Amino acid sequence: MYTTVANLLARVIDRLANFAEKYADLPTLGFTHYQPAQLTTVGKRACLWLQDLVMDMRNLQRAREDLRFRGVKGTTGTQASFLQLFQGDHEKVEELDRKVTEMTGFKKSYLVTGQTYSRKVDIDSLCVLASLGATVHKICTDIRLLANLKEIEEPFEKEQIGSSAMPYKRNPMRAERCCSLARHLMALVSDPLQTAAVQWLERTLDDSANRRISLPESFLTADIILSTLQNITEGLVVYPKVIERHIRHELPFMATENIIMAMVKAGGNRQDCHEKIRVLSQKAAAAVKQEGGDNELLARVQADPYFTPILGQLDSILDPKTFIGRAPQQVTRFLSEEVRPVLEPYKSKMDVKTELQL
Repeated sequence: MYTTVANLLARVIDRLANFAEKYADLPTLGFTHYQPAQLTTVGKRACLWLQDLVMDMRNLQRAREDLRFRGVKGTTGTQASFLQLFQGDHEKVEELDRKVTEMTGFKKSYLVTGQTYSRKVDIDSLCVLASLGATVHKICTDIRLLANLKEIEEPFEKEQIGSSAMPYKRNPMRAERCCSLARHLMALVSDPLQTAAVQWLERTLDDSANRRISLPESFLTADIILSTLQNITEGLVVYPKVIERHIRHELPFMATENIIMAMVKAGGNRQDCHEKIRVLSQKAAAAVKQEGGDNELLARVQADPYFTPILGQLDSILDPKTFIGRAPQQVTRFLSEEVRPVLEPYKSKMDVKTELQL
């Protein structure tokens, strides 16, 4: 079960890493509080998603490596019946425990158990999957928000119906499906938490029926979520012109500090320039919010004689790529140092593609 989930997760990471690399230097509006903020890049945003997925992969690997075999411990974990069978020979009991553990494919067994291994092991396993569910929910929510802005869309089939009532729509149904199932996956972790909490003394049997549902259902849910997310990441569509239009609409406001600095370098007084920009910005903002107009701050700056000394610099001042900082370099280093190494053990599993039933 762990292996299947890990293989699927590796493919999602691989597809998203390719996407991040492709769009590492494509400027886009950043959002904080879902309000326009300083620019980032499409690839850098994808790396935020990747970072969480890589953490999930490491958690998954750690949980798998931590699994131990219960071993031959007997009805209450004391190995009393085996000690009697071997006529008090403790070494033979331990040797039997070691051999059975190896035969079942485990490297270690638990040294102490009750009638079962601790049910906290189940908590550990499902917490890792629930955490993965949170990651996928965040990624797919972001995709849904960006689809609303028409900046990025999940793949859309030629004959796909976006809405049964509104034929012009292209609803992000795959991302919505992932979010729906991710909530279920996150909720399932409450089962092993409650089961472990109510195990009396050496064991009670009220764990069994619950585990037979919650454990396989968690892995199966993780499986279909990752299969769907792989399909999304293999076909993400980016609309650079829409992104560019959104940047043009907001960038003049963000560039005001750069304009002020350019004026000061040209010999202007910072306080005077700040006041000029403040007044012009408020007028431009009022036109946008109250009249539904375009952002005309740049036109207002160009029309004001005060800014004549820097008119020739405005194009370079408003170049979006001067506002993305080290985002492209961060993408390159992150993919090289933290993403690609995680994928090395899964290189032979990368060629499988997904086709979903819509």
